[in-house]
Amino acid sequence: MPPASPASPASPPAADRVYRHVKQGVLDRRYEGGVLLTEGELAEAVGVSRTPVREALLRLETEGLLKLYPKKGALVLPVSAQEIADVIETRLLVEEFTVRRAVPAPPALLERLAELVEEQRRHAAAGDLPALMAADRGFHAEIVRHAGNQILSRLYDQLRDRQLRMGVALLHAHPDRVELTLAEHSEILDALRAGDADTAAAAVRGHVGRVEALVRGAGR
Repeated sequence: MPPASPASPASPPAADRVYRHVKQGVLDRRYEGGVLLTEGELAEAVGVSRTPVREALLRLETEGLLKLYPKKGALVLPVSAQEIADVIETRLLVEEFTVRRAVPAPPALLERLAELVEEQRRHAAAGDLPALMAADRGFHAEIVRHAGNQILSRLYDQLRDRQLRMGVALLHAHPDRVELTLAEHSEILDALRAGDADTAAAAVRGHVGRVEALVRGAGR
């Protein structure tokens, strides 16, 4: 028999593979809130033993995505009303401040934001909602990073997974929201191009406020 091929040095550890598999499943709603995941099912799905599965599930529990139940499995936690309120409030505080700081916006930032709007359009046309939401979050994150406040940038990055999860759920429930989101992002970009900080801040406030109304079920 020929000798076995050496493992690729770039191959991620088993626990990391399980972590990514489960986390992506939660974020793109393959694993809905309220679903109980078992170690055996996950080990088989990823092709690993149960030991790295336990390690990955513990990590996801610390991130607030799962709740572990010994000898039963891990429950995917639904998004709570309090979590929605906390995320929206933090978004408003961070994004309104940083979009004002982005004025006057340099050409490189405007070009990158325009690219992300077009990327969102492509994903929308393909019906790829997780990819659309990733580009959506990237649009806002670029503005936040441009403000140059590393503490705010790290805080915003910590919200990323929760925002993605909420956003995908929102677009599944309100598919008409896709075009509205694109229009609102274009409105923010136009205000930045015009160098109008007040209009840019108002556009951000309106955009996040309408998202809040939908995720709270207040209307369409």
